[in-house]
Amino acid sequence: MVGFDTFKKKHEYLICVDSEGCVMDTMNCKHMHCFGPCMVDEWGLRTWEKEILHRWNMINLFQMTRGINRFKGLSMALTEINEKYTPIVGLDALNRWVETAHALSNEGIAEAIESADDENGRICLQKALLWSLAVNEDITKLPEELKIPFSGAKEGLEVAAHFADVAVVSSANRDAVEEAWEKCGLLRYTDVLLTQDCGSKAHCIAKMLEFGYERDHVLMVGDAPGDCEAAEQNGVWFYPILVNWEEESWDAFRTEALSTFQDGNYGACQDEKKQVFVENLGG
Repeated sequence: MVGFDTFKKKHEYLICVDSEGCVMDTMNCKHMHCFGPCMVDEWGLRTWEKEILHRWNMINLFQMTRGINRFKGLSMALTEINEKYTPIVGLDALNRWVETAHALSNEGIAEAIESADDENGRICLQKALLWSLAVNEDITKLPEELKIPFSGAKEGLEVAAHFADVAVVSSANRDAVEEAWEKCGLLRYTDVLLTQDCGSKAHCIAKMLEFGYERDHVLMVGDAPGDCEAAEQNGVWFYPILVNWEEESWDAFRTEALSTFQDGNYGACQDEKKQVFVENLGG
């Protein structure tokens, strides 16, 4: 699939689209079946499992921290657990790493483990890495029938591709995104695939602007505050896919938002959509 180096601009409009939780209905199942349960198992938290999993899902899916980096989400959840349920050994080291690390990734935390000078801190960092690896392993075992797009997403992308270049802008693994989109017949409506290996979402949008798009001809479609922030940082439009209202969001995208965007009248629509977006996540 095309990346920055081989992309060729075809239209005057650009629509950037997030993948997980926006087009693909995979975000909920990954957090509910993989991220949260793996944390409970790694730290031995079954005594408080119900309450802890509820908070994990709230942090990562149903409030303004939706879409947060996995290690930031882990830091937030373990801090609450340390305060409410049971001590988390070495938590300060994990929190410091999350606050200061250049790359919040498996590779980054592996380097932090090597340089840790406190045994308790090293233990917590090691457990965080083991948790992250276990999450990745469990995700590969999710049933294929769970890896599907939201109803209306394919139709929305098809209409968008008639007049705009379409870029997938995702913080997920490139191979996983490409495989899922290909299997669901979505790649035919896209022109470039930009994932975690290409940099942040804000960086990817900025690089796409270098191909000569006017900022008011660019729209970012996403489901999390980070998607909105990436659009705002680049001075481009944002369209939200609302959690628990994904089908309705995609229908409105296809039947309402695209025409106002193309006609140059999207400003009022964005203001209304952003307000509903924030309210939907309890902001």
